[in-house]
Amino acid sequence: MKWLLGNVEREFPEGEVEKAVANIVEKSGELKSRQWYELALSCIDLTTLNSTDNHIQGEKFAMNVSRFKDEFPGLPNVAAICVYPTLVESVKKNLKTPGIKLASVCAGFPSSQTFLDIKVMEVKMAIEKGATEIDIVLNLGNFLAGDYPAVIQEISILKRACGEAHLKVILETGALKTPSKIWKAALLAMQAGADFIKTSTGKSEPAATPEAAYAMCSAIKNYYEKTNKKVGFKAAGGIVDPADALIYIAIVKELLGDEWLNNKLFRIGASRLANNLLTAIKGESIEYF
Repeated sequence: MKWLLGNVEREFPEGEVEKAVANIVEKSGELKSRQWYELALSCIDLTTLNSTDNHIQGEKFAMNVSRFKDEFPGLPNVAAICVYPTLVESVKKNLKTPGIKLASVCAGFPSSQTFLDIKVMEVKMAIEKGATEIDIVLNLGNFLAGDYPAVIQEISILKRACGEAHLKVILETGALKTPSKIWKAALLAMQAGADFIKTSTGKSEPAATPEAAYAMCSAIKNYYEKTNKKVGFKAAGGIVDPADALIYIAIVKELLGDEWLNNKLFRIGASRLANNLLTAIKGESIEYF
């Protein structure tokens, strides 16, 4: 922990991130092809996180994913289904395709404002019901107050509660606002044991932005160079258009390289994006998911 707490500061010169992102966005247009659309599709965490969700919604998601191969032969399936903890059991019962991960948002999502014991219990219950990945929100209150040891401790405890399940830590970058704070939060989360770091909950604005993704991927690169540990990146919140997905692919490609461009290290949390990618790939309007 000494190494991390002594090396999490980084000041980004004014305009550096915006300029770099503008260049990458311009390059992303070169990726407009079936190959990259299919990659984006294969990296989606198909997500429903509405207050109106029920078991029927979970069953529908799972059944659609399960018969995807028959409906769209030759196309890659999504990487995972992401739901509230109460829907995990329904998804598991109806998910018949091997290899598809089952993710659940836990630990007081989306605010992270509840007791740590409850967070731990929710994580463990979701895993008992069948979740293989857990998405939690970094404790923004502690982070913004400068209580970094508390931030690290909480994530570490929740990581242990995950057991073999992968832990994704949501930074809620819209609340952090600056690249320097996003960088610091990313490094704290990774040091504490995050398998993935994720942009946002999608419940506040701004959600995912290319600028936040740039700061996060820069931190992942820095962490990898110092530890040789690969941490995944997940963009989530408001990503709807295929062109937007290509921007995040281009950022990962630019900063982390092609070895990160797979669903073991890169995800896009989305609901409508999957249908829009299918439409772009097939050349006709598709509403499947």
